[in-house]
Amino acid sequence: MLALVIKTFLLQAFSIPSDSMQNTLQRGDRVLVDKLTPWFGNKPERGEVVVFHDPGGWLGEAPRSEGFGARVQDVLSGIGLMPSAEDQDLIKRVIAVGGDTVECHKGGSVLVNGEAVDESDYLYPGNTPCDDRPFGPIEVPEGRLWVMGDHRQDSLDSRYHQNLAFQGTVSEDDVVGRAVVIAWPVSRWGTLPVPGSLDALAGQAAVGAPGAVALAGAVPLVLWRRRRAAAGQPAWTRGPVG
Repeated sequence: MLALVIKTFLLQAFSIPSDSMQNTLQRGDRVLVDKLTPWFGNKPERGEVVVFHDPGGWLGEAPRSEGFGARVQDVLSGIGLMPSAEDQDLIKRVIAVGGDTVECHKGGSVLVNGEAVDESDYLYPGNTPCDDRPFGPIEVPEGRLWVMGDHRQDSLDSRYHQNLAFQGTVSEDDVVGRAVVIAWPVSRWGTLPVPGSLDALAGQAAVGAPGAVALAGAVPLVLWRRRRAAAGQPAWTRGPVG
């Protein structure tokens, strides 16, 4: 029951099946996806690596395995101990959000609202931003996302689905959560932070802490100040400035 609650509301593990997010993520990596913060109204931001359900037409029909092994996998996936054989999920990086205009021309950089994005922190070595598939300008509808893989020349991302409804953008409602940690293998443990170049574009929304974290930090602070006041001590004391 605890595993089921954690999988449903807090964290879920996903296995990386392809090379589309190299070198950030390698095939076979296991990542932990934060499913909690969306419950507090937080929306995906530029630069975040997100897992999302197939918007429709991105993946082929899921193969259906049979027999005892398939039944065991169904049980274990239900409590989050194995990935589901039928899950139709993808993992990409958010490049633009609702209200943005995004484009990229051969030989150039990705532009978000006319500003060039420095992708050197995550773009796969030797790749170009979009020479294999130039696009845009695309106006991202509200409530939707433009996503791309870090291994740009090996990723069938938003660029390749512009013939579908909403020009290849993904609905925020299809997002399972944000990938926050590489949990396995041990040699690759690490977090998945937002690159500075995209964080700078995100404005005030990305500067503040997620609602759940901010609330968790604010409550003990208020209680501490009240205890200090009740004891007749000042709420703040000056410390060394570094």
